[in-house]
Amino acid sequence: MNEASAGTSIDITFDVESDAGGRDPDKYSPTLRRYHQILWSKRLPDGTPFRLDTQGQGTYLRYKGLDRILSLASDAIVHSYRASYTNRIGDVIAQVDPDLVSRVFKEGSTIGGFILFPGTVRDRKPTINGARGMNWRIADRFDLTLECIRRHYDGGSSPLTDVLDRYGDFFELFGDFGVYVDFFLLQDLLGPYGGVVFHLPFDDFQRSPLPETVAEYESYAHGVLQFVAARNARIAEWAENHLSGQG
Repeated sequence: MNEASAGTSIDITFDVESDAGGRDPDKYSPTLRRYHQILWSKRLPDGTPFRLDTQGQGTYLRYKGLDRILSLASDAIVHSYRASYTNRIGDVIAQVDPDLVSRVFKEGSTIGGFILFPGTVRDRKPTINGARGMNWRIADRFDLTLECIRRHYDGGSSPLTDVLDRYGDFFELFGDFGVYVDFFLLQDLLGPYGGVVFHLPFDDFQRSPLPETVAEYESYAHGVLQFVAARNARIAEWAENHLSGQG
């Protein structure tokens, strides 16, 4: 498949691996970058535009506001774990139906499986993307990351407190957790009372974030697939309501 057709349309079935040339789609899929630019270039709570451009050498996407400039990068938020953390989860993955693992990977390679975070290294310390992967209590799980972001807005602590505080100027743009969730169309990771819905049992970051049995992987996969499908539907609805006639 070639790069998705130009314009402002969003194809929620498009596999961003397909136009990344065998490389990391977060960096090399032109369609993924264009989709990010289209979807998230909208107004902030104070009415000012969160306009994203590609100005600057090596820039993925840039936000230039009245009082700050932020370089933003794509980050995958759906993981099959088929080729990562093998020292911790390899034995479990080997026992899981490979079709299920492949389905998580494939469906996670659509726009619903990606988000933007600040991409510039600060104080020679990891970015949010890097910290999510390196922190043994998070292991790239986005439901756990979102709980950390919720606590950041509430002034609480989490395994990602330091890195979220380091990029606090980014989160400050959205005002509060509810607006952040609405802005990036993450509502399907919240329960009826506003709490994060976890893909595995949650015990305040004490247990391993990775599935420890085949049954746990299956439960994790069900949650991830349900989330990405719901978010893709939400993205399609938003695009239909806000982008129609702009192509």
